[in-house]
Amino acid sequence: MKTDLELKELVKQKYSEIALQDKSENSASCCGAGECSTEVYNIMSDSYETLEGYNPEADLGLGCGLPTAHAMIKEGNTVIDLGSGAGNDCFVARAQTGEKGKVIGIDFTPIMIEKARENAEKMGFNNVEFRLGDIEKLPITSNVADVIVSNCVLNLVPNKKGVFQEIFRVLKPDGHFSISDVVLIGDLPPELTQQAEMYAGCVSGAIQKETYLELIHESGFVDIKIQKEKPIHLPDDILKNYLNTAALALFKTSNIGIFSITVFAKKPSNCIPGNGCC
Repeated sequence: MKTDLELKELVKQKYSEIALQDKSENSASCCGAGECSTEVYNIMSDSYETLEGYNPEADLGLGCGLPTAHAMIKEGNTVIDLGSGAGNDCFVARAQTGEKGKVIGIDFTPIMIEKARENAEKMGFNNVEFRLGDIEKLPITSNVADVIVSNCVLNLVPNKKGVFQEIFRVLKPDGHFSISDVVLIGDLPPELTQQAEMYAGCVSGAIQKETYLELIHESGFVDIKIQKEKPIHLPDDILKNYLNTAALALFKTSNIGIFSITVFAKKPSNCIPGNGCC
C-alpha cells in the first residue's frame, strides 16, 4: 500500500498528464485516468453546457457532478473551489457572484493553475484568481468564504478528515459548501483498490458513504444533506483491465455500489471567531 505522500505524488503526476488530454478522452474514462471506454461517453461527469459562465476551454470533463449548480451562490459572495483544474467551476461561480464577488481556485498541479490563469486572462476576469496549494492545508486565512465548492476531488485525498476541517476553518460562520464526490456502498475488489489508475481515477480512493457523511458531521458542520445522488456504472471494457472473468462476474452480481453524491453542509452561525470553534 502506498503512503499518503506517494498517493499525492501519483495524483499530481496523473493530473499533469490529464491536463494535456482531450476532454473526450477524459470523459470516457474514470476522471481522466486509466483506459478509456468505448461503451459509453461521460462515465462520471454531468454536462455544464446549460450553466451561465460555462467555458468549454476550461471544462476537462473530470467531474462527477454539478456542485456550482446546487451551491446557492449569491451576488457578492466569496467562493472557493477546491481542486479547480482549468477553472470550470470557478467561471460558473463567477457568473453567479458577479463583479462584486470574488472566486478563488485552489489546485496543487502547476499545469492546471497555468491553464486556469490563461483562461481567466482570456475572459478578462480580474476577480477570479488561482492559487497553487494543497487542499489539506489551504493557502487562505480563516473565516473568509461564503461558499466552498469542489467537484470529484476529495476522493483523491488520503486525509479527507483534514480537508473537511480546513473547509470548516476557511468558511465564514453560516457559510456553506456544496461538494460532488464519489462514495461507496460495500468494498471494492482488491484488484481495483490496489491499482494506481483506479486511485487517480476517483474510484479506489473513495470511502464508504456513511463514513464520508460522518466525517462531515465530526468536523462540526450542520444541516448536512445530499442534494443529488446517482450510481456510477463502470463499463466492462474498463473493468476487464483489472478483473479476470470470474472476478468481473462476481463484482457485477455483488451489492457493491459506486455513487456520485453532491453534499451540502453549513458551518454553524454561532461559530464566532475567537470562541474556540473556528
